[in-house]
Amino acid sequence: MSPDTPYFIGIDIGTGSARASLVARNGEIKASSTKDIITWRDKHDYRIFEQSTNNIWEQICTAVKEILKQSSVPATAVKGLGFDATCSLAVSDFGGSPITVTKGSGIGMHGDRNVILWADHRAEKEAELINSTGSIVLNYVGGTMSLEMEVPKILWLKKRMDPALFTRCQFFDLPDFFTYKATGDNTRSFCSVTCKCSYIPDKGWQPDFFERIGLGELVDGDNWKHMGAARGQVHAAGSPVGRGLSQKAAEELGLVEGTAVGSGLIDGYAGWMGTVAARYIENGQLSNVLPSLDESRHRLAIVAGTSTCHIVQSRDGVFVKGVWGPYRDTVFPGWWMNEGGQSSTGQLIDFIITTHTAYPELKERAKQEGKCTHDVLLDVLEKLRNENNVHTYTELTKNVHFYPDFHGNRSPIADSRMRGSIIGLELDASIADLARKYYLTLEAIALQTRHIIDVLNAAGHDITSLYLSGGQVKNVVIMQLFADTCGIPVILPRSYSEAVVLGAAMLGRIAAEGAKDGEDMWKIMVEMTPTGTLVAPGASSTVKKLLDAKYSIFLEMIDNQRRWRRQTEEASY
Repeated sequence: MSPDTPYFIGIDIGTGSARASLVARNGEIKASSTKDIITWRDKHDYRIFEQSTNNIWEQICTAVKEILKQSSVPATAVKGLGFDATCSLAVSDFGGSPITVTKGSGIGMHGDRNVILWADHRAEKEAELINSTGSIVLNYVGGTMSLEMEVPKILWLKKRMDPALFTRCQFFDLPDFFTYKATGDNTRSFCSVTCKCSYIPDKGWQPDFFERIGLGELVDGDNWKHMGAARGQVHAAGSPVGRGLSQKAAEELGLVEGTAVGSGLIDGYAGWMGTVAARYIENGQLSNVLPSLDESRHRLAIVAGTSTCHIVQSRDGVFVKGVWGPYRDTVFPGWWMNEGGQSSTGQLIDFIITTHTAYPELKERAKQEGKCTHDVLLDVLEKLRNENNVHTYTELTKNVHFYPDFHGNRSPIADSRMRGSIIGLELDASIADLARKYYLTLEAIALQTRHIIDVLNAAGHDITSLYLSGGQVKNVVIMQLFADTCGIPVILPRSYSEAVVLGAAMLGRIAAEGAKDGEDMWKIMVEMTPTGTLVAPGASSTVKKLLDAKYSIFLEMIDNQRRWRRQTEEASY
């Protein structure tokens, strides 16, 4: 390789691991390394999920050194890097040392456990208070602020922390913490502050809102030093942060001081960046038309892993009840985005499988047959399909209905109190019953995806295709269910696991090359995004009618649950 060949590093901090990838200018990934990160739970409180920025940074440094070693690419050839991360709250003092967020005597003291993970649901009462204010900030989160966002979590900490300790804290959405860690520059990204921290597009921070909910300290005379945007230093995706890598960070990463660092993205938005510019193969033929920036308006990115994010861009702000946004400048300057989501999808699939009575039998069979558990379940479904003389798995479960919000609803209901339900249960604990429930779970996730898309389109979007990334992409059954249930094509990336980290690497290139506007950024995305594969809707008219009927029942299950909740609440007083 030429010593002048430029490379870029993408760093993706997911729920369970941190990944670094070395990426060429054409988007080819030359080397990757993934390292597990620690999540602490509380055995007495299922709502608690905590992590450590120290642990994550150590794993990032190890991964970056490994990819340089694997590829034999010199550090001098790396021209830029970018970070994406989960939308989790990181807390440090003003010197960058981590502050403990764990309830108890140590809260507010220095300590490793300084991240409240996105999935943490401790701040329910704080979110209820915020949602009672009627503040303008609620208009930009679909009318209801989620307890997964950062401001409810900050308020939870304030209520439990010594005031003197609270005033020494600064608060970050996790992607911004790592650009700060890498550069020493305490600027923030539009993606983080608008999507998760109540920074209003075109209007900025709202002092009256923070004072009303009891967080007036954050205003600090309109200085906002606790939120890191005292001088309006908020950047669009990929804008160069500070002077690049600090000397200390460069030494720890094995890179060169001053290497460009792009302003970061929440992981779902990095997935959007790493997928929606793709051309695709249909019927063995590659589309020879390069997609335009305007085409991005019709492409919904779905990042499907532990949870799922649904992200779409628009030229103008579209207000959608129950869907986060609209957020301006989140990725492209001057463009707006909406974000839907499902709090538990991959996690829910695992839960349904592992808690079933037949799970030990499933594990043993998978071991004996040398297959993964999902493939064994598909074998069981295929056997059931033949035995019942039906054409599809949907017909096997036509009289059973599953509502999937075991961990509350993020979109489009925005109700953390929603819970899961199954109607049509039998006295059956067999592996066949597990297989049917597995398929029902996939079907329910697809039906909820349709619900989110229908609400987005009804509000003014025009979504005509889905661009998938994340771990669920390897599940061909749910991918076809998305296409059949939503009635639009699904485009799958070349590698389900690389799209998000590729988006992070694009941030590094944008920073290194000084791309200034959406057109320049889109050209980089088109050049770096690998060709995808199209999955077309393929349901017969009979199955389509059945899916439509199950969708109608799905919506009715929502109405019933909310009505029943009102009845029991009224009966409690």
